[in-house]
Amino acid sequence: MRTDLLTLVQWLSPTFPTGGYAYSHGLEAVIAEGERSAAGIEVWIAGVLRHGSGQADAVLLACTLRGEDPAALDATARAMAGTQERMVETVEQGAAFARTVSAVTGRDLPPRCLPVAVGEAAAQLDLPREDIVAVYLHAFAANLVACATRFAPLGQTDAQGMLARLHPVIAEVASRAALAGVDDIGTAALGAELAAMRHEVMDVRIFKT
Repeated sequence: MRTDLLTLVQWLSPTFPTGGYAYSHGLEAVIAEGERSAAGIEVWIAGVLRHGSGQADAVLLACTLRGEDPAALDATARAMAGTQERMVETVEQGAAFARTVSAVTGRDLPPRCLPVAVGEAAAQLDLPREDIVAVYLHAFAANLVACATRFAPLGQTDAQGMLARLHPVIAEVASRAALAGVDDIGTAALGAELAAMRHEVMDVRIFKT
């Protein structure tokens, strides 16, 4: 069995200390404002994957894996962050990811926004680009589903069902992103961006974003 796959799974698991559990990507605001149905939350997450930062991150990750300039891609990732919280989310997680991978592997990885940091680290793995992107998106979606279980009437079994139903979306986005370039990035998840803005001014909140 190839250990490269296990390495990637470790890097993108909830136990890897990037602090991903602290970020809801604006979902906390959506639920606080009344969207508590499992179906509605699933549609929201699918939209973020297809048309929001999920799609943008997937393309940035794929471009990094192809060997494009990581500094330029990092600058693009920062420019794509639509709100202050989105910037914090990608920069802080990316820095934590690079720091931990460097400590574990002995490599000297610079802090980058999360998709670029993952791409720099994973470029040496003997894995198909599309598979790396898919595992990244799965980790992103799984974290959002886990966030939902803390607020919505969504049990663990139902949450796993939701994540399973998102698998075709993840595969679709990963397949497109693996062949895409930076010029193909285009987000249209305005509701998610507005939710992230509203989250910044919530009086009471659990998540950082």
